[in-house]
Amino acid sequence: MTRTAILAAAVLAFASGTFAQTVGQTETGLAAVYNDILNGKVTASGQVYDNTALTAAHKTLPFGTRIKVTNPRNQRSVTLRVNDRGPVQAGRILDISPAAAAALGFSPKVMREVSLEVLEVGNGKTWKQRGQ
Repeated sequence: MTRTAILAAAVLAFASGTFAQTVGQTETGLAAVYNDILNGKVTASGQVYDNTALTAAHKTLPFGTRIKVTNPRNQRSVTLRVNDRGPVQAGRILDISPAAAAALGFSPKVMREVSLEVLEVGNGKTWKQRGQ
């Protein structure tokens, strides 16, 4: 396989959201909390956003993926489900619900460093594709 073909395959895999998304995958970076004004709006997965639910937005993990998110400052962890795309701001790895922030022990007004671990890779289907 030529170098160009290998590069093209890697780009396609990444763009399709199937690149390196396995159980046990970890990532560390900043998480921000969704603004309450988004409550009731439709997420990228087609699900209506509920600020009391334990959900998150991630740039590439398939919809439905379950992740364990840990606050390294206090070692609190929570399991979240990816149901949206984002964050769009540079340097962030997640946007999380206020309920998730509370479970992790930090204010919804701040960004906080977190680590995530993939517990179960979702099927990536939107709510419409799932018939819901």
